[in-house]
Amino acid sequence: MRLPFIEAGEIVTTHGVRGEVKVLPWLDSPEDLCEFERCRISGKEYTIETCRVQKTCNLVKLSGVDTMEDAQAMRGKIIELYREDIDDEIIFAAELIGVEVYCQDVCIGKVTQVLDYPGNSVYVIKGEHSYMIPAVKQFILSTDLNENRMEVSLIEGMRTDEN
Repeated sequence: MRLPFIEAGEIVTTHGVRGEVKVLPWLDSPEDLCEFERCRISGKEYTIETCRVQKTCNLVKLSGVDTMEDAQAMRGKIIELYREDIDDEIIFAAELIGVEVYCQDVCIGKVTQVLDYPGNSVYVIKGEHSYMIPAVKQFILSTDLNENRMEVSLIEGMRTDEN
């Protein structure tokens, strides 16, 4: 299911005296956050005036956040991006939770969890049986969030409740 907003990171501290915040991004790389012009925090829309990378974090200046005190009030809050600002080809792990999974037109369950490993992610599927399927093209044949459907190819060993 396509979500209207995607959680993109957490504001961890302030930076300087002019209202900049330091964001720990949850995207693939800190550079990705710099591509956006707006975000949402606690249900309120903000324009991203500037965004730059500092090591593994982002230094972000938000519209209306102009003092260190304003920035301090943002600590611990989550930055969300508008899904409509993101390419439709990109699928986020949070959008996969609840997607029905089919193997040869038979529903084997729903995605309940996405595990991130260094090589690739693994989808945990729960239905009559439980499965762990690597998120690679060899096994994930198609994903259609509009139809809430994923087609997979299974091999021996993916079913986790086998003897």
